[in-house]
Amino acid sequence: MLNLSAVHHIAIISQDYEKSKRFYTEILGLTILSEVNRAERQSYKLDLALNGQYIIELFSFPNPPKRPSRPEALGLRHLAFAVTDLDAAVAHLAEQNVVTEPIRVDELTGKRFTFFADPDDLPLELYEV
Repeated sequence: MLNLSAVHHIAIISQDYEKSKRFYTEILGLTILSEVNRAERQSYKLDLALNGQYIIELFSFPNPPKRPSRPEALGLRHLAFAVTDLDAAVAHLAEQNVVTEPIRVDELTGKRFTFFADPDDLPLELYEV
């Protein structure tokens, strides 16, 4: 048995670092733990936390290749965030000009959820708990 204890972080490569940094910090509200300019790689590395827990490593690289993400491409399907008030979260995103899909109900749990995209069109989900 491998004895995994938790997910440590999720790594995301952005096309426009400043735009993605703003999205994840100012719109989603993640906090910056550290930011490193890796000049030799023409890259930034930004460590982001949610409620004090390190969760996302945001990278920039020059000219990253596109990765298909929709409708159901192979690989990571989406990143989901838990929220306690889905309507308020959707309203906040709308105020920031972030478009969300219509709210749906999970047929297995009865919980409400919606999808939206980050600046690089990576699929993100809000799931009401």
